[in-house]
Amino acid sequence: MDCTIQKKLDLGTKAVVRMCNGQTILDHVSDDKQPKTFAFDHSFYSTDPNDPNFASQEEVFNSLGSGVLENAFSGYNACIFAYGQTGSGKSYSMMGTSEQPGIIPRLCNEVFRRIKETTCETLQYKVEVSYMEIYNERVRDLLDPKKSNKHHLKVREHKILGPLVDGLSVLAVDSFQQIASLIEEGNKSRTVAATNMNAESSRSHAVFNITLTQILKDVEKDFTGEKMAKISLVDLAGSERAGKTGAMGKRLEEGGNINK
Repeated sequence: MDCTIQKKLDLGTKAVVRMCNGQTILDHVSDDKQPKTFAFDHSFYSTDPNDPNFASQEEVFNSLGSGVLENAFSGYNACIFAYGQTGSGKSYSMMGTSEQPGIIPRLCNEVFRRIKETTCETLQYKVEVSYMEIYNERVRDLLDPKKSNKHHLKVREHKILGPLVDGLSVLAVDSFQQIASLIEEGNKSRTVAATNMNAESSRSHAVFNITLTQILKDVEKDFTGEKMAKISLVDLAGSERAGKTGAMGKRLEEGGNINK
């Protein structure tokens, strides 16, 4: 469970939002008003683990991450991004904790599980990752923060590949353990600061990219082809009104750029 939610439960705060069967239901504090209902493809309730509608990190991944992975192995680019105000559980959903890993570590682990199952003489794989943050409209390389502290990276448009970041580190990996280590190091370099809404608010957008290349070989015809897909996993910075966060000075400037 997100630690922010746990704190509110410990204070005895009443939950006015509940989820059931793909619907989000907003209950009014006053009993004389009817609740409002909003329908979504998925709506996950993660406030109380004892609630019958409670959605675990595994359930969230199975509902959202599995389909993205299927598309990537079929050769299609895919993306998941988390958006919402500070304290709503974006980083928890995407990264999670060591005890309750989120979408990103679960997806990375599943990538290598599938690779191990399907690698053969006619099918090989190559996996590459990059990790960057966008802070105050400047791009930093989280896998090489010293370099990008001196020179902020530039975003360019490639006529075939689309937008790309000049000089961004792209590292080859061959195990989930390597990715987990890179993510841990990258997270240490993310820009985090306290606001009134969250003591550890992410003040930057973080983008973790996985490039999956499948190398197809036809031994009899002496032919080799490649199928490539890119998975972009995005944890956006908290998006909310400045008045709620008590933002001033640098925090206020951050908030303005976050909401652009």
